[in-house]
Amino acid sequence: MDGFVSLLIDLIKANGLKDAEIIRDGRIPLTLPGYFRPTKMWDMLVLRRNRLIGAIELKSQSGSFGNNFNNRTEEAIGTAQDLWTAFREGSFGESQRPFVGWLMLVEDAAGSRSPVTDRCIHFPIRPEFEGASYIERYNLLCRKLVQEQLYTSAAVVTSPRNAIRTGEFSDVSELTSLRSFVTNFAGHIASEAAR
Repeated sequence: MDGFVSLLIDLIKANGLKDAEIIRDGRIPLTLPGYFRPTKMWDMLVLRRNRLIGAIELKSQSGSFGNNFNNRTEEAIGTAQDLWTAFREGSFGESQRPFVGWLMLVEDAAGSRSPVTDRCIHFPIRPEFEGASYIERYNLLCRKLVQEQLYTSAAVVTSPRNAIRTGEFSDVSELTSLRSFVTNFAGHIASEAAR
């Protein structure tokens, strides 16, 4: 995931936010206060003059798609709800809404692309999930995270296991693409730099 962090850092510099404090290492420096829990450690923070400009979560999944998808979904929703409630309650001081991003890298494999069958005997499953693969479920999750304003931008990127050598990756849809994610991030950074 270091390559994604490097890309985001390059975008911060290219979009004029020269005085940003970019935090990407260390447990305590990456920690923000929560509302439902005391703290949450993020993968990357962007601060400027003691204001939160951006908080980014970078996740990946290779194998064990079933259990991990549910865990990642619950974590993504809970993390965002906790941050926005803390923001509303003034935990970050007076500031503009920060960019809150969630980026998921999923192994492109038979297990992540195969249709999944779920059962629920009491009520019907939402139709968009019926027969959807784990990759498509991540795509739906990212779309819904943004639609519900839990994240400013969310992306799902797929890549085969051997891409460590080749750098090969694919987007699932335009709305949840890496290009869309970095464009939204760059726009937020440029807006902050213009303040």
